[in-house]
Amino acid sequence: MAQIISALSEISDRYDALFVDLWGCVHNGVHALPEAVAALQAYRAKGGKVVMLTNSPRPRAGVQKQLTQFGVPDDAWDTIATSGDSARAAMFRGAVGDKVYFIGQPGEEKFFEPIGVIKAPIDLKMVPLTEATGIVLTGPRDPMADPDVMRPEFLMAKQLGLKLLCANPDIVVDRGDVRQWCAGALAKLYTEMGGESLYFGKPHPPIYDLARRRLAELEVDVPDSAILAIGDGVLTDIAGAMGEDIDSLFISGGLAASETKTTDQPDPDLLERYLEKEKSAPTFAIGQLR
Repeated sequence: MAQIISALSEISDRYDALFVDLWGCVHNGVHALPEAVAALQAYRAKGGKVVMLTNSPRPRAGVQKQLTQFGVPDDAWDTIATSGDSARAAMFRGAVGDKVYFIGQPGEEKFFEPIGVIKAPIDLKMVPLTEATGIVLTGPRDPMADPDVMRPEFLMAKQLGLKLLCANPDIVVDRGDVRQWCAGALAKLYTEMGGESLYFGKPHPPIYDLARRRLAELEVDVPDSAILAIGDGVLTDIAGAMGEDIDSLFISGGLAASETKTTDQPDPDLLERYLEKEKSAPTFAIGQLR
């Protein structure tokens, strides 16, 4: 069973870098979580490096702007790695061809802005589904609608043999007290219908490769044994850490708050039962990041 701790400072001296999930850990989709911010500031003050590792489909600059809007100060982190940037790199290398059918909310078209580090990116065009070589999914058009509303479009896409590039593998997210669907729920449906979905965020390897590159840009050499991944998603944050053989800290007061009866700390028996059910084995657990 995961060791329940009361504060990040109990274990932080063992690690030179943190891979920290954002939604449910550092902010709740509306505002920053003060205790989490203070814990990261204290960790950095002692020389540790903090990589904000997020399944957001936004580019790094967009996530940085969002952090500012939520009240997360710049001294709580060193760098950012996003699922969006990892997916965009693959898209511009031709993962789903050059004529794409876009599924997302207004404003998310920025996903298609060129990346300077990609040499000779393909000339992408957004087209109707019947003309597409692939699908780019940044999120549901309506995050409150059942993913099944996409079934007719996905049936046609599957018949056309289109691959779907998913920019955010998260299934759900809590914006304040409201639970919303994410792109991962739609990609899961497409896969269940027989389509092929491509993932680049947690728990899949590409975003961890990106996070390591971000660390290297800070001119530090951190082995995996000195990295701690922090997150509230057992299917994303913890599964990804397990796959990369990285230690992890599970935030039980996020997506699993009700299942673990977390207020300040999780109920130990319910936490163990939940982790066994999900076949998840985080190294540590805590109610909230602090």
